[in-house]
Amino acid sequence: MSASERHEFQAEVKQLLDLMVHSLYSDKDVFLRELISNASDALDKLRFERLTGAATAEANDTADLEIVLSADAAARTLSIADNGIGMTRDEVIKNIGTIAKSGTREFLAAAKAAPGKTVSPDLIGQFGVGFYAAFMVADRIELVTRKAHQAGATRWISTGDGAYTLEEAERDRPGTTITLHLKPADEEHGLKDYTSDRVVDAIVKHYSDFVAYPIKRGETTLNSMKAIWDRPKAEVTEDEYKEFYKHLSHDWNDPLRTIPVKIEGTLEAYALLYVPAKAPFDLFSPEMKRGVQLYVKRVFVMDECKELMPSYLRFVKGVVDAHDLSLNVSREILQKDRQIAVIRKQLVKKVLGTLDELKRDAREDYLGFWAGFGPALKEGLVAPEGAPDQDKLLDLVVAATTHAAGSPTTLAEYVGRMKDGQDTIYVLTGTSQEAVARSPLLEGFTAKGYEVLLFADPIDEIWLEREPSFQGKPLKSIGRGDVQPGTEDERKAAAAAVEDQRRELGDLLICLRAAIQDEVKEVRLSSRLTSSSACLVADEHDLTPRMQKLLEQLGQAPPPVRPVLELNPTHPVMAKLKAVFAADSTDPRLAASAKLLLGQAYLADTGQLPNPAAFGQALDEIMLRAM
Repeated sequence: MSASERHEFQAEVKQLLDLMVHSLYSDKDVFLRELISNASDALDKLRFERLTGAATAEANDTADLEIVLSADAAARTLSIADNGIGMTRDEVIKNIGTIAKSGTREFLAAAKAAPGKTVSPDLIGQFGVGFYAAFMVADRIELVTRKAHQAGATRWISTGDGAYTLEEAERDRPGTTITLHLKPADEEHGLKDYTSDRVVDAIVKHYSDFVAYPIKRGETTLNSMKAIWDRPKAEVTEDEYKEFYKHLSHDWNDPLRTIPVKIEGTLEAYALLYVPAKAPFDLFSPEMKRGVQLYVKRVFVMDECKELMPSYLRFVKGVVDAHDLSLNVSREILQKDRQIAVIRKQLVKKVLGTLDELKRDAREDYLGFWAGFGPALKEGLVAPEGAPDQDKLLDLVVAATTHAAGSPTTLAEYVGRMKDGQDTIYVLTGTSQEAVARSPLLEGFTAKGYEVLLFADPIDEIWLEREPSFQGKPLKSIGRGDVQPGTEDERKAAAAAVEDQRRELGDLLICLRAAIQDEVKEVRLSSRLTSSSACLVADEHDLTPRMQKLLEQLGQAPPPVRPVLELNPTHPVMAKLKAVFAADSTDPRLAASAKLLLGQAYLADTGQLPNPAAFGQALDEIMLRAM
């Protein structure tokens, strides 16, 4: 490497730095929490190497692991140094020069759209870019780092102007030192004097007291270093739980719920889990960091232990300290380990129980949680790993309903309102809440006073396809097959009425179907429509149009399926078509009307036309003949 090399930041980092440098966020103290948290992570990694013999120890590798803070009031600098794992030159470029995390565009768009262009702490926290928070308090940052077990060090320098320089450096032992060249103190805008011992001590005590390594200023240790998950709940304050969550997750919001867990018996384990208040941008990205941290007797082992938490609970943050595992445990061993299976079962039970309590005791908080995390939670109704918890997951489901617009309901509440003789939970899926609430398929059910649950998340198409049961009652889509509302006697009467109408309109239906026979499986009369002229339904065992579209988006090729077009026999359009057909069964208006009815039904069902050109031609023909 040459004496000094200049590098441009990744485009997204440039934008992020600009937001940080000009941030109006008042609580700028959190920059120190983020840098201490990063230093703690580096110490965890080196400690693990020492205990497992993962690399050859250096001569000075027995030094006590620590984080050292030092300030120079005259030079207006604050340094945060650790003797942890350190970084290579390439790791510096990868970890600081770029953002290798999904959701970058979404984050920047949301940050720019914020009122007053303020960088909201929840946005920064969700995205996990804590290092860059230091530019809120510093106009120049210098980092010197040396990788453990390697010679040579790297110096990184930036003023947050869109570029940084790299050069060779000297460091007598592995680790990282970050030196902040501080902006002038400005209490009015939240910039304290971070060279003040009193200010720094208070920040460390507030945000980082539980860090497992000593945080020193001179000879003074500023933190207690107590493992918060190992302490009795009565001894931990709510603020301490919240600050540990922020240290762990880099989320600047308070958690929605804190879940201490103690497992005793044939094995011993402690856990501290958190349910976040807001969903991260990358909740549905394969790149999302998921899984809880794994410790063995307070020794950090693994950052993302996916084996301890199912993917549908990937938003849960926390630590698990399993006292009976080996430090050398591998992912392959974890997948088969009986203790891990027992711990995982207990953790899932505790999380789902906490969510059930939240739903019961804090309805508004739960509805907010469900809006963000409900789609992920419903993945457990599809994935094999969620099979043991199907009943608990169904009990957590919340959906919009025709019973009360704007007031979501649970399945248990729906069952409690079911009519006498009703043996089915009626549901309907759609592309959006607005579209499904306006679906013509609802007309016959609402006219007879039957409640329908409305679902609009893509995952709903998949799990409802399986027709699960809740309290012995199947969830059946009213958009599939010939589902009719009412008691058995009412359904028989409706079927008889439709049969009478079919005998009267049968030849007309054949004529209409002939015009669109390549696009539909059947044209039939409906008893579920009251005001709309037409609707689309899927045959009993066919995929719905939305399910086909979803599979195509997932890269699969579903078999071609044609929908059923149902027509309302009592609609004025049918009376007009009957008259046209009686006068001339070859009248071109009949074919054009069939295409219009099909297009109208598609628009109501999916919001899209499969053949806009044919629809437009049919519309032109009808208008010309009407003029």
